[in-house]
Amino acid sequence: MFDALAAVEKPTIAMIHGYCIGGGVALAACCDIRICADDAQFAIPAARLGIAYRIDFTRRIIDLVGRANMREILYTARRYDAVEAKQMGLVNRVVAKAELDGYVGDYARAIAANAPLSIRAIKVITNELAKDPDLRDLERCRDLIDACADSHDFAEARRAFMDKRKPVFTGG
Repeated sequence: MFDALAAVEKPTIAMIHGYCIGGGVALAACCDIRICADDAQFAIPAARLGIAYRIDFTRRIIDLVGRANMREILYTARRYDAVEAKQMGLVNRVVAKAELDGYVGDYARAIAANAPLSIRAIKVITNELAKDPDLRDLERCRDLIDACADSHDFAEARRAFMDKRKPVFTGG
């Protein structure tokens, strides 16, 4: 489930409020963007439970917060509030709880208004770059870049720029 979520070729946003503990943190880490309410609390209590956190989960969170922060999170098993989570890179944004739904909706609409081929290329390329160098499909990345350059959406973006209007993307 976690790998499938990370591999989705469309942007994914974790909208977090309240407690995000253990596997919830792993699930959020699989998303491209994490936006939380100011009441969010994060923890990975594996050390308190006598277990070790899975390798793939650990890797994903290290990619977000770095090795030193990950060690602190795992060694202490303590809770982190939304501000601390933002400071360490675990979340992208912190918003007031009452504004979370609207903020995330607006955020998603802003992404959806961009060129679909570009968004897909960004997702695939960043996923490929997260892999070990020997496992990367750089040919696929080049194909996606070329598809964007040859697309109707790119031509529409140039016309819209010249006409001083917003582009209307079709994904082609």
